[in-house]
Amino acid sequence: MRIGVLAVQGAFAEHSAKVCQLGAEAVEIRKRHDIQTELDGLILPGGESTAMRKLLTELDLLEPLKEMIQNGLPVFGTCAGMILLAKEISGGGTPCFGTLDISVHRNAYGRQLGSFRCVDIFAGKEIEMPFIRAPYATNVRDNVTVLASHDNRIVAVRQDNQLATAFHPELTEDFTVYEYFFQTIAKRLRK
Repeated sequence: MRIGVLAVQGAFAEHSAKVCQLGAEAVEIRKRHDIQTELDGLILPGGESTAMRKLLTELDLLEPLKEMIQNGLPVFGTCAGMILLAKEISGGGTPCFGTLDISVHRNAYGRQLGSFRCVDIFAGKEIEMPFIRAPYATNVRDNVTVLASHDNRIVAVRQDNQLATAFHPELTEDFTVYEYFFQTIAKRLRK
């Protein structure tokens, strides 16, 4: 299994490490030619969503990656990755990929000093959830499944081939969210 990890900005190294620990190959995507190879999935890491969008455009990655997602490539966005996928950004802002039928509130939990860890339920299993200047979903459409909430705020969703979390599972020892994502990939590969 080959998983592309967007590596233009943000916390991509931790995602690559998790992918490798699960026995898959991590392909770090920095330039257009990095997506010419066959990918089974894509991870959009946390970081600064505005900077990531700018770099995706400058590196001519935005449109080809968007097309891959629209064509069914399984994608997993964490924190800024959730913002990149969202169809709408509360309070304004131009969507990036705009493929996930949610609205997000950027930096909803405040500044860096407002970062925290908690334990809550993701897809029926209790896991640790680190939040760092995290967003949350303010609105989800009917075709979106809510996988996790914390303090009555939606922090993980799935829509078809798209998975997004407001928290950072790459910063924990738990593989639950990655295993969930890998199941999505395995289902697609069996078709």
